[in-house]
Amino acid sequence: MTTTGLDRTRLGVAAGVITAIAGPGASLRPDQETAVAALCEPAARVLVVQATGWGKSAVYWAATAIRRAEGAGPTLVVSPLLSLMRDQVAAAARAGLRAATLNSSNLDDWSSIETDLAAGTVDVLLVSPERLANPGFGRRVLDVLAGRIGLLVIDEAHAVSDWGHDFRPDYRRVSDVLRRLNPGTPVLATTATANARVTDDVATQLGASTLVLRGPLARSSLQLAVVDRLTPIQRFAWVVDHLPRLPGSGIVYTLTVADAERLAAVIQEVHGNSIRVAAYTGGLEPAERIRLEDDLRANRLKALVATSALGMGYDKPDLGFVVHVGSPPSPVSYYQQVGRAGRGIDNALVALLPSDADAGVWDYFATATIPDPDQVARLLAGLAERGADQPATVPALEAETGLRRARVELMLKQLAVDGAVDRVEGGWLRTGVAWTFDAEHYDAIVATRRREADIMRAYTRGERCLMQLLQESLDDPTAAPCGRCSVCTGALPPPLEAAPSLDLARAVSTALRRETYMLEPRKMWPGGAFGRRGRIAPDLMADVGRALVFADAPEWRDVVREAFGRDAPATEELRAACVDVLRGWSATWLARPEVVVGLPAAGYPVLTASVANHLATVGRLDRAELTVDGAPGASVDLTSAAEATGWRDAVQVGPDTVAAVTDRVVLLVVDASSTQWPITVAASALHAAGASRVLPLLLHRRP
Repeated sequence: MTTTGLDRTRLGVAAGVITAIAGPGASLRPDQETAVAALCEPAARVLVVQATGWGKSAVYWAATAIRRAEGAGPTLVVSPLLSLMRDQVAAAARAGLRAATLNSSNLDDWSSIETDLAAGTVDVLLVSPERLANPGFGRRVLDVLAGRIGLLVIDEAHAVSDWGHDFRPDYRRVSDVLRRLNPGTPVLATTATANARVTDDVATQLGASTLVLRGPLARSSLQLAVVDRLTPIQRFAWVVDHLPRLPGSGIVYTLTVADAERLAAVIQEVHGNSIRVAAYTGGLEPAERIRLEDDLRANRLKALVATSALGMGYDKPDLGFVVHVGSPPSPVSYYQQVGRAGRGIDNALVALLPSDADAGVWDYFATATIPDPDQVARLLAGLAERGADQPATVPALEAETGLRRARVELMLKQLAVDGAVDRVEGGWLRTGVAWTFDAEHYDAIVATRRREADIMRAYTRGERCLMQLLQESLDDPTAAPCGRCSVCTGALPPPLEAAPSLDLARAVSTALRRETYMLEPRKMWPGGAFGRRGRIAPDLMADVGRALVFADAPEWRDVVREAFGRDAPATEELRAACVDVLRGWSATWLARPEVVVGLPAAGYPVLTASVANHLATVGRLDRAELTVDGAPGASVDLTSAAEATGWRDAVQVGPDTVAAVTDRVVLLVVDASSTQWPITVAASALHAAGASRVLPLLLHRRP
């Protein structure tokens, strides 16, 4: 595609938009003007790959203003995150455009927004890729807009490619919208995180005539640093120690939800009201996420301790720092996250605190989205059994195939991308299109992800300039030493230090070990293979229990490694910790335990028995045993119904145990579980045998 600059009239409209967004004196960059001019032409396809803060959104606001002034229909923006949509609605308003969004947080407004769309009074509609793939949305909204969309914008377009660092199948469904467009509708795709392979893939999907505008990706405002050789506890202590000294407000990223919540809690315990932080994870309600984003934007919080749920699109130009407690698996995703900082200020600190435990997370993400051919075959067979016109729901397919619900949902979306299934109102249908597993393609994807992990290892080792390494991972031809990072200068920038004090690390560990982890009982039977679905009767349900170790808790890392490295008697430290849990728990007991029963759910009978024996001795309680024959173990592909069924068949209460627990309160000691089904089933069996209450103590609540 070739293009010229804007004529005087169009340039005047664009200049008004840029001034409204960026302030007096602002003007279009040359590549911005080139992109806007191209999008004013019929059937344009433009891909903009530019650094965060370059002004990619200004391109589509200016193009929208021009096209609307010339009588075109509204712009449809496909945007990945609620925070990004909210920021863009506000930016559009500053540009004199009326923008609206249809998402889970504004359901009450949908009807009026759809009416305004039909009336032509909305200039910009922002939707998520998941909403775009929803057949109800397609019927109500896209059918109304068919042939009328003035501009389609695909934001964070690297996600369209399965070579991208956060491939999302629903994003690939954007191609459906492309097919439904008026052929003359221009399309703009934007991203700050695409290497050459992703750029080529996205450009190919857009069309052979796509204009690619790619600029240098270095961020001169970011001062990158790696703080290496810290233990997991030292990393938490480092954050606690440095937060008061870091400039402005910022984001502390963790790899897991548990780490985000626990780190936020210990920061507040140590600093009290002098430093305000909050945990931000994908499980929060939309209203709470909005509140926290606004609190950080207004500097009412020093930091959000967040998972990757706070990433693409969050806009706070004066964000002063980004700290990672644990390294993301990809330099591309890392660059995208640190790009939140320093967008409107001259200097922002970026620190990475890696750990040798990060590699386990990387290995998981390398293969988590790769379809398993056998599972796909089971899923397609389940759909085929229903016939061509009988849609199947995800819960029904979970029950019929024995696959976990999350896995079913992911595979259906992937199969939809390949055309083998279609989502309709009421569920999913087979299309009749054959599906084959492209082993060569998926092997290449896994190899690419593992190469990216190797780049992150090189980054953490400081093998060369950190910014240069990130630029090279994005195939930026302008990559060069930055002269500012901890590798270029040979030292950490002030106020960063290499390690917290030993006393602070001990204080953080002590504070974390004091946390109480409630073990809420399951309240519903799973149905399916289990045979019945419904509420668990109160007289068969476990009491609220306690977990000693939750997920990958850093303060327990060495204890967990030693306890579960082999099946052996518990260490004195572990036994004492269990006694401490019971001591704190006893204040809320409705009745004191009278007998201890062990359940080696994860296959550690010696460990479980040694803890149960110790607690029985210390508490002067009786002991009894459950018989476990053929426990199902744990598998990411085992459904709740299948696992619960396996435990129901495996757990037996012998005559001696029946006599020991009848009309008595049982302390149920369990080695480890991630689902709690062994606890749920064992508690039901003990109640059925006559136990009056069952109090579970879980040594390790696995992620």
